[in-house]
Amino acid sequence: MTTHEFKNKEAVIYLNKSNPENIRPRALSFSLFFSILMFSLFSSMSFASETVKFDATKLYKSKKVTLRGELFRPKGNGQFSTVILMHGCGGWQTPVRTALTSYAEFLVANGFAVLNLDSFGPRRNSGGKVCASYGKLKEAREYRTADAFDAVEFLKTQEFVDPNNIFLMGQSNGGSVAINVANSNLPEPSFRAVVAYYPWCGAFGSNKVDLTSPLLVLGGAKDDWVPPYACKNVKSSGEKLRVTIYPEAPHSFDINILQQRYMGKLIGYDSNAARSSRIEMLSFFNEHLTLTAKSKMFKLAQNQAQ
Repeated sequence: MTTHEFKNKEAVIYLNKSNPENIRPRALSFSLFFSILMFSLFSSMSFASETVKFDATKLYKSKKVTLRGELFRPKGNGQFSTVILMHGCGGWQTPVRTALTSYAEFLVANGFAVLNLDSFGPRRNSGGKVCASYGKLKEAREYRTADAFDAVEFLKTQEFVDPNNIFLMGQSNGGSVAINVANSNLPEPSFRAVVAYYPWCGAFGSNKVDLTSPLLVLGGAKDDWVPPYACKNVKSSGEKLRVTIYPEAPHSFDINILQQRYMGKLIGYDSNAARSSRIEMLSFFNEHLTLTAKSKMFKLAQNQAQ
């Protein structure tokens, strides 16, 4: 089941194009240079958004679930590489949804379509109910991993989505789901690459894994909820695992809220980590585009520059 509501919007610039700070041009990797170039060319790109619904394959409390999401895409014809966004344990709380919408607008401004997926609203688990229970967190990781693969199948039915270039980014509990999908051991990986923001590193299940999708973990050194250093000890014999830890960042460092204690743990915004991680995420996705998708992105950028 699918429903649609269309809205037209203009992409908003969230990064200073004369930045990033502390990055010297000669030290830029090709993918990072490509990302900054794409941002400068696509930053004024307009886009459309729509509300979508589709059925989850996994029952919840013995009942069927209809998932919902916001689907953003650049205007124009052709197939677009697409990113699935997955919220943390609080669900679509206002600051979280605002942050995820800004990610969507940023990614669309760089030539990607985006599905911002709500797993908790349809299951009536929003508002932090999951955060307070280890049992509910574990349960959520399981059904949300299924949600991620359901989202892939839904996206493959959309003509404007490039089925060979689907990516995923998750925050906190959604970041743990990101680890699950990258470590799924499927014979045909569903995701070109995956990014996990401040996940629970225990989701790996072992210090030795065989990732089927490249995985980037972004954590904060001051995160006392799910410390990121355990992720540094994980080694993959399959696709590559990359871990970046921002020295001053707590949990939820990309959510625009004042730093505070929540359930006894430090959470809140860190501007340097939020800005740097966004660039690193985009660079990681661009690095893992198929050659065909990279070629399309360059052609689209050339058209934007004219």
